[in-house]
Amino acid sequence: MSSPDVRVVGRVVKPHGIRGELVVDVHTDSPEERFAPGATLGTRARDGKSGTITIAAVRPHTGRLLVTFEGVAGRDAAEAMRGLLLLVDAASIAPSDDPEEFYDHELEGLEVVDVRGVRVGVVAEVLHTAASDLLAVRRDDGSEALVPFVTEIVPTVDVAAGRVVVDPPEGLLDA
Repeated sequence: MSSPDVRVVGRVVKPHGIRGELVVDVHTDSPEERFAPGATLGTRARDGKSGTITIAAVRPHTGRLLVTFEGVAGRDAAEAMRGLLLLVDAASIAPSDDPEEFYDHELEGLEVVDVRGVRVGVVAEVLHTAASDLLAVRRDDGSEALVPFVTEIVPTVDVAAGRVVVDPPEGLLDA
């Protein structure tokens, strides 16, 4: 997928079993469409390399999906895919109707301020990790802070105003 305007719809967590099946965290409201057998997804590895992959089979498993991709046979091949982001073109995603749900592109570039209104920086990227999603905030001094994207720490997101309000625990934003 060569378009720079892509959205994350899933992340490969780990292999499952010995036949190449993978545990996938879903980051889309349309998993039945995005993860249907025969669907092609873009990929981005941790090292930045990208490509495409086709879904061969899928089944639900404890709140996640177990996915088999074409050409991935065996545990070693599956292990090499750990952490892989699964992507689709942004144009294929309808806007969210849920005011508490945000696409990465809606957050990236927003100004970040603390609850007192003091500027912290700008959302540079949304990182999808096994533990939680993180906002990578580029600070004005050039440093970066990773802020867990949870309501307790990020109580307000106002896309229209271009602002994210954070209430960080002590030490989170210390350099």
